Amino acid sequence: MFKKIVGILLLILCLFLAIMVIEPTQLEVNEITVKSNQIPPEFNGTRIAVIGDFHYGEFVDENRVSYVVNKTNEQNPDITVMVGDYVTDDKDDVQPCIDILSNLRAKYGVYGVLGNNDPKNTTSNALDASSITNLRNRGVWIEKDGAKIRLGGVGDLSTDFQYPRLTTNGAADDDFVILAHHNPNYFDTLNHTRIDLSLSGHTHGGQVNLFGYTPWVEPSEKGHKYLSGLYEDSGAYLVVTNGVGERKVPFRFMATPQITMVTLEST
Repeated sequence: MFKKIVGILLLILCLFLAIMVIEPTQLEVNEITVKSNQIPPEFNGTRIAVIGDFHYGEFVDENRVSYVVNKTNEQNPDITVMVGDYVTDDKDDVQPCIDILSNLRAKYGVYGVLGNNDPKNTTSNALDASSITNLRNRGVWIEKDGAKIRLGGVGDLSTDFQYPRLTTNGAADDDFVILAHHNPNYFDTLNHTRIDLSLSGHTHGGQVNLFGYTPWVEPSEKGHKYLSGLYEDSGAYLVVTNGVGERKVPFRFMATPQITMVTLEST
């Protein structure tokens, strides 16, 4: 009887480990709809691809990043936003990663902010020299059929500076404003009457999510634990994507890599 129990436990352990090794090779498309009366009717149905946390060079090679690029392009996004952590601290990995990501295509452009593991100057310079618009503490207008929305980004919460006013400059209270920032905990510091939608990553969906127990995901100052998916506070929305790569260990469990597709719905 004892041997049977040990055998069953070993089988469960082997299955658990197999899932953890296999899951990083998977890639899902997570569909989210954001509804707001501040979204101009002209932007109804606009699709935004949100991707990030590639961590190229640690456990992720060029083939995996290229696959994500191709899969993202297949979604035919209107806008693509990358939420940082292209690499894991190694400056030599930055240019090869950005070169691959420069193959991303979207009708109204491809944009990116930096994460806490991105060497700031090297990554900013690589983005500036590429076809990707660097949103590090800046904003742009996206126009469609005479209407417009504002899209901007800030530096990482723990390693950089954040100047959200550079995103909201020129935007009225009734304009729809989107802000990309790597760490979702920055959401709690924002003026939700000015920023309508935040796009983030950083958490990896917990990376190893033990049925709701996610020891690697830090809570915000308000105690919230933004893990993955859609959140709402005071009429403002936050979308957190699981990201693509892994950090520290090449494992994932119940936190499948993903491309997050956000569809805007005017109400």
